[in-house]
Amino acid sequence: MILVNGAASSTLANAARVSGIRTMNRKIYGTVSSSKPFSLKIEHPPSDPNTEPGNGASSVSGTRVYTRKKRLKQESLEPLEKDSQLCVLPDIEEFAFKKNTRSSSSSSRRSTETSINVTSAKTAGNAPENWVKVLEGIRQMRSSGDAPVDSMGCDKAGSFLPPTERRFAVLLGSLLSSQTKDQVNNAAIHRLHQNGLLTPEAIDKANESTIRELIYPVGFYTRKATYMKKIAKICLEKYNGDIPSSLDDLLALPGIGPKMAHLILHIAWNDVQGICVDTHVHRICNRLGWVSRPGIKQKTSTPEETRVALQQWLPKEEWVAINPLLVGFGQTICTPLRPRCETCSVAKLCPAAFKETSTSPSPKLKKSKQSKQL
Repeated sequence: MILVNGAASSTLANAARVSGIRTMNRKIYGTVSSSKPFSLKIEHPPSDPNTEPGNGASSVSGTRVYTRKKRLKQESLEPLEKDSQLCVLPDIEEFAFKKNTRSSSSSSRRSTETSINVTSAKTAGNAPENWVKVLEGIRQMRSSGDAPVDSMGCDKAGSFLPPTERRFAVLLGSLLSSQTKDQVNNAAIHRLHQNGLLTPEAIDKANESTIRELIYPVGFYTRKATYMKKIAKICLEKYNGDIPSSLDDLLALPGIGPKMAHLILHIAWNDVQGICVDTHVHRICNRLGWVSRPGIKQKTSTPEETRVALQQWLPKEEWVAINPLLVGFGQTICTPLRPRCETCSVAKLCPAAFKETSTSPSPKLKKSKQSKQL
C-alpha cells in the first residue's frame, strides 16, 4: 500500500512538472510570436530531456524566431564593416587634395603640358566665329591709348632702372597689382622708389611696418608687405639679387600666381610661355564667348581656366598683346559694372551686349543693404 501510494505520488509529481513545462512553453511561444524580436527580455528555460517532441518543437520554434532575427542582424553588419575598411573616404579626399596642390604649384613644363592636355569646347583650330573682326575692332577702339594700363601698367615699373633692378621692380609691381587699380599700384611703386626700396637688399633691411606704410592703400597691403620681405630674402640667397627666370621658380615665390608669373616672364625676361589673364581678360573673354569650361559650354569660373581655354585656339603671336589690349578695353568700355555697350563698335558681335546695362540697383537690393547697415 505504501509502495502504491509512493508510485502514485511520483506519477502525480511528474505529471505536474510536465504540465508546468507545457504551460511555460506556451507562454514563451506566445510571447515570442506576439512581440517584437528585439524587445524580448526573457531567459530561455534549460532543455529538459523529458520534454515531449511536440512541446519541444514549439519551444525550439520560439527560440529560432528570436535567434534568427539576431543572426540576420549580425550577418547584415559584418559585410558593412568589411566594406567600410576597403572603401576609405580619405582616398578620395587625398586625390582631390593632390589635384588642388598640383594646380596651385605647377611648374613651367607641367603648366604647359596641362594647357595642352586639357580638352575644351574650343580646341586648337576651332576658334570662335568672328574673333578676328572682334579683336581688330577692339584694337581700333584702344588706339587712343587713354586707359590707365597704357601709362601706369606693371611694364612701366622701374623702366628707368638698370636691368637687374628693373626686373625686381617689375616683380614687386606685379605682386602689388593684385586686387589693386593701376593708379594705386603705380603710386605705391613710386613711393618705394623715392625711399630707395626697389632693390632686394633695401627691402630685406627695411622694417615691415615701413613697407606697409609706403604701399598702402594697395589691396591686402599687410600681407603683401610680408611677401615682399620673403621674396627679397629668396632673391638674395638663391638668385644673387636677381629674380627667377623660370615659371616654376616664379610660382614658388610667396604671393605669386600664374597670372603674375606669366606677366613677369613677358616683361622682365621676354619669355612667352602662356597668356597673362587677369580679371579684365577673364571677364571680357567670357562675355565675348571666346572661352568655356572643359567639355561643356558654360563660362569659365577662374582666370586660370580662361587662360587654359584661350591658349587652345588663340595664335601664340597674340599671347603678349592680348593682355594690355583687353585690360585697357575693360577699364574704359567693357567695364565690370554697366559696360558701355552703346559706344562699343563690336557690340553686334558680342553675345553679352546690352545684357548688363542696369544703371541702378533694384529697390529690394537697396532695402536689403539699408537693413544690413542698421
